[in-house]
Amino acid sequence: MDNSGFAKAFNDTVDICSSRFFAPIPAVWRIKRSLNIGSEKKLKESIKIINDFAFEIIKSKAKQEQHDRIYPDWRNQDLLSRFMAKTSSEIEFDDESKKRKFLRDIIISFILAGKDSTSTALTWFFWLVNGHPHCDRLILNEVTTLDPTFTYDDLKSLNYLHAALSESLRLFPPVPINSRLTVSDDVWPDGTHVSKGWFADYSAYAMGRMEKVWGPDCREFKPERWLHGGDGVFKPSDQFKFPAFHCGPRTCLGKDMAFVQMKTIVVALMREFEIIAVDGGATAEKMMDPPYTLSLLLKMRGGFLVRLKKRGFNPN
Repeated sequence: MDNSGFAKAFNDTVDICSSRFFAPIPAVWRIKRSLNIGSEKKLKESIKIINDFAFEIIKSKAKQEQHDRIYPDWRNQDLLSRFMAKTSSEIEFDDESKKRKFLRDIIISFILAGKDSTSTALTWFFWLVNGHPHCDRLILNEVTTLDPTFTYDDLKSLNYLHAALSESLRLFPPVPINSRLTVSDDVWPDGTHVSKGWFADYSAYAMGRMEKVWGPDCREFKPERWLHGGDGVFKPSDQFKFPAFHCGPRTCLGKDMAFVQMKTIVVALMREFEIIAVDGGATAEKMMDPPYTLSLLLKMRGGFLVRLKKRGFNPN
């Protein structure tokens, strides 16, 4: 995020692409694109900034790869480096330009999948916890038992926190609606016919609020629904019932990493600070009409305003 120009260009690109989906007359943005005016001109400029940024990353990684051939260093083996090694050994490209564009798309996919989705999920999580003090206490009791140098296995032991994050994702999935374009005629298991070229949409947000899927308390924030019996161990849901990370072969590759990131941030913040929502958090009334704004992500309208109060004790 040191490159503020890239961050702004990326946000502008996401917002402009989102607005296309909600345009009442799609021909308008197409005309603006052909004339290179307004938001479509801004989109083209933003995409150039994004591409230049991605290509610079690829360039620096290529130099690092050459250096590592002589002086191997396992610490340089990040996800992008692994993709680059894979493309060099297993994927054939017509020329170097196509390879660079493929890697550019990989980088942009990484950023799009992880940059705003995790922060959006945590925004709703803290808002929900603020409106449910008993959940806040249970999470705090759990996170304060960790050693300051906690490990990955320690994070896996936080069953109630995992349940609370899952419940937050059920009610406020960062990507509320997903759309797929059918490539051929098909018949779904329930007998629904879909034709080639149709868009097939599903809403994880709506599914999280369906009584026939989650029961009569579907609109309530209840992390306990994710815990097994009386032992308090986290119990995963059927993936097709909880599609916040997609399902089946299209399940998000970063699902486990997302939970690790969110747990780490929650632990780090809650051990040091009491996070107080200015609007009081998720009251029963607000839960009926949540303050969201819809784009590609389910962001909070006006942002999430909080006060931070330093905790007056050392948990360890």
